[in-house]
Amino acid sequence: MRLVRTVAGACVVGTVLTACGGGGGNSGGSSGEVVDGGDFSMALSSDPGSLDPQLSAASNLFQLSHFAYDSLVSLNGKGEVVSELAEDWKVDGTTVTLTINDGVTCADGSPFTAKDAAANLTWIADPNNQSPFLGVFVPAGVQATATDDTTLTLTLAGPAPFVLNGLAGVPMVCASGLADRSTLAKETAGTGPYELTEAVPSDHYTYTKRDGYTWGPDGASTSTKGLPDTITVKIIQNETTAANLLLSGELNYSSIVGPDAERLDKAGLFKATQTAVLGEQWFNQADGRPTADPAVRTALVQAVDLDQLAKVITSNRGGPGTQFAATSPSACQGNSVKDALPGHDLDAAKKALDDAGWKAGSDGIRAKDGTPLALTFVYDTGLGTGGSAAAELVNKAWKDLGVDVTTKPQDETAVVQTVFSTGDWDISWVPVNISSPDQIVPFLSGPAVPDGNNFAHISNADYDAGIAQAMTKNGAEGCDDWLKAESAIVRDADAFPFANQEATFFGKNATFEVNDVLQPTSIRMTAG
Repeated sequence: MRLVRTVAGACVVGTVLTACGGGGGNSGGSSGEVVDGGDFSMALSSDPGSLDPQLSAASNLFQLSHFAYDSLVSLNGKGEVVSELAEDWKVDGTTVTLTINDGVTCADGSPFTAKDAAANLTWIADPNNQSPFLGVFVPAGVQATATDDTTLTLTLAGPAPFVLNGLAGVPMVCASGLADRSTLAKETAGTGPYELTEAVPSDHYTYTKRDGYTWGPDGASTSTKGLPDTITVKIIQNETTAANLLLSGELNYSSIVGPDAERLDKAGLFKATQTAVLGEQWFNQADGRPTADPAVRTALVQAVDLDQLAKVITSNRGGPGTQFAATSPSACQGNSVKDALPGHDLDAAKKALDDAGWKAGSDGIRAKDGTPLALTFVYDTGLGTGGSAAAELVNKAWKDLGVDVTTKPQDETAVVQTVFSTGDWDISWVPVNISSPDQIVPFLSGPAVPDGNNFAHISNADYDAGIAQAMTKNGAEGCDDWLKAESAIVRDADAFPFANQEATFFGKNATFEVNDVLQPTSIRMTAG
C-alpha cells in the first residue's frame, strides 16, 4: 500500500500523496510559434516500479498515470470541478450521480462505460485490495452502481464534504486491466490521451498520442495544435543534471526544487509554479519505537530551529509550513501550525528528555532503562541539495540533544517502501501533498499499515473528535474545525509540515500547465 505525493518526484513538492490541487501561474520563455508533433522529453526523479495506477499515489507514478488514464472529473487551476470522463454530476446529501460521456474509448478500442467506472470504485472500496485511495480519494463504505452505460450512482456511508475533489484524483482503469490486474504493472489500460508504448525501467518510458480523444479535462482533445506525438519520461535522479539538460534543450520539462532553479530563472525558461508542502516531518509511533514516547517527539521538535530549517530545505525560496492541505488552490485557508508548534529551545528539549528518563551517558548519547536513544531518519533524495543540507542541520541539532541518529537518504520509491512496508524508521520527511483536509485523515488516524494509510501509527483523540465535527459540515463551512483538529496533531508532535515552497516546473521549447501534476493535454510544443 502506497500513497505519497511529493515535491521531490514529478511534482517538485513534498511527497506522498499529491492529491488534487490546482496549478499556479505560468511565465517566462518558450514563447515561440506553436508547432505540431515531435517528442516532449521530461525528467522524473525516480522509477515508480509497478505502474498499476490504483496501488500507489506516489508522485512519480501519479504523474505517469495522468498520461494514460482519466478520472471521472477534473479540477482546473482555480480548484473548480470540470468535466472529464463524466460530463455531468450531482451531489445530493450522501448520493452522488455522474453521467459518463458518450463515445469514450479505451486504448484497445473498447468502450468505457458507467459499469466500468463502478467496477473501479468497487475494487478500490474493498479493503482486501489495500488500495491507498480508499478513505483518501474514495470514501470508505461507498457503494457504486451503474443502472446503464452512462449513469453512475455512488451511495456514501456518511458525509464526504469534498467527494468530487477526491474523485478527481482517481485514475479509471479499463475492463481489460480490471480483468487481469497483473498486466497493469508493466502496461497501461486506460482512456487517457496517451498510451504507454515502451518501458525501460529505471531508464525511460515512452507514451504515444491517441487519435480521436475528445473527453479530456473540460473537453480537451488530442487534435489541438501543438500536442507532441510522444512523451518520453527519463529517470534522472540528479537535479543539476536535469537542469543542465533543460538548458541544452535535451529536456523540455523538469521540476526543480533546489538552487539550480535560480540559474534557470535567469536563463528565461518557461515556468509554471504551484504552492506545495516541501518539508513535512513524521514520527513512527509503532510499539517499541522510541518516537512512540511523546517526550521524545516534542524534544526532537524543540531542538531544531524550524524557521532556519525551512530556509535551508527550500534553498531560501519558500517559507514555514502552514497546514496539511496547502497545495494550491487549498480548499481551506488558514494556519494550523504556527501557534501549535513548541518553540525552538534546546535546553527545554534536554530537560524534557531528562524528566522522561532519557539520561545522557558518558558518550553524550541518551538512554533509558539501558536502551540508547538511537533513531533512524529517512528522507527523499529528490529534495535535492536543499534537502541534504537540511538533513545535516537536523542531524547536528539532534546530536547536540544526545540522540544517535542514523540517516538514510532514499529516492521517493524507496522512501515510500520504507514507511509503508518495512517500518524501519523513526523520523521521516514524507510530504503528503493534498488540497482538501479530508484527504489527510487516513494518514493521521484510523488503521495503521498494512491495513490502512496510517504509516506513522498515530492515535490522537482530539484530532479524531475534531474531524468528526468537521465532517458534519459542507465543504469549506467546516474549515475552522478542520484546522483546529490539525493543530492537535501538530501540538502533540505526531506530524507537522515545516516548509512550503512555490514549486517550479521549467520548460524549454514547450509550454504547459501544472494542476497538481503536469497536464498532458496542456502541452504545446514551440519552435526553438
